[in-house]
Amino acid sequence: MFTNQRILVTGGTGSWGYELIRQLLPQQPKQIIVFSRNESSQVAMSRTFEDSRLSFCIGDIRDKEALMRACERVDYVFHLAVLKHVAVCEDQPYEALKTNVIGTQNVIEASIANGVKRVIYISTDKAANPSNFYGMTKAIGEKLIVYANLLRSETTFVCVRGGNVLGTNGSVVHLFASQIKNKGQVCITDKKMTGFFLALQDAIKLLFKASEESIGGEIFVMTMPTCRIVDLASVLMEDMGISAEMIETGISPGEKIHETLLTDHESTTTIVYDQEYLVILPTIDIPGLRQRYSVQPKVDFESYCSSQSLMTKEEIRSMLVRGGFLS
Repeated sequence: MFTNQRILVTGGTGSWGYELIRQLLPQQPKQIIVFSRNESSQVAMSRTFEDSRLSFCIGDIRDKEALMRACERVDYVFHLAVLKHVAVCEDQPYEALKTNVIGTQNVIEASIANGVKRVIYISTDKAANPSNFYGMTKAIGEKLIVYANLLRSETTFVCVRGGNVLGTNGSVVHLFASQIKNKGQVCITDKKMTGFFLALQDAIKLLFKASEESIGGEIFVMTMPTCRIVDLASVLMEDMGISAEMIETGISPGEKIHETLLTDHESTTTIVYDQEYLVILPTIDIPGLRQRYSVQPKVDFESYCSSQSLMTKEEIRSMLVRGGFLS
């Protein structure tokens, strides 16, 4: 799919960007353009990969003119740029709006203007029944991406929705490991809290699958394992050989005890694509989309919540080993 293609990655110097580019380069693209704001991060990434097919463009997705230039002769856009920390978005909602909503609109318009083949938007479980401003902006982003398929262009747009990806910047695994080692304690919002988790390399593989098999207008939902946050912390303590105290800090503004990947409302238009994906079909009519998935069965549940089908501690340990966090 990506052989001899030009690919733009917005926000490409983050954890997702590193792993995405690591897996893209063996697929023989003509060029990968990393579009981001931080000069130092771009220099560091350039030194890490040392690949002539990788080029860098300093810019902000809030700047539509900069995006228009970056999208010239581009075939595929992976839209990763985001303000994603819940607390930051709660404290500075105007800034989150500019990046996560207006920035996404700019990506859509620049892609259409330059004849990009496909735009792949990375979303989050926090967009389902959002309880915080970050989730609200990502839910609007999903709607914009789906709607963009009706704008009479040759560009197709698809969303991929996932949960917590292990190994990303600010990952709870890194945070817990640091707290256990340096403080002898783990700060947990609520001991009943659960979440969806997936190793970063697995998330990128699923992202490629959705990128290749989508036709535009879908929201691909990664089926992800779930676990109790206290069990995750316990497995890390056991591996490190340190018995740390677990301290409940209380729910922060916008946080949930359990996350949701699929709501009861969305389940009415969701089909089972395979063992790795569900596909949410939009309520708006996108020509050819419902026919494309007419043979797939509808989901037989009302919602997909992180409190369901929890992993055992041994399964958590296996996931962390696969992700390279445990030996």
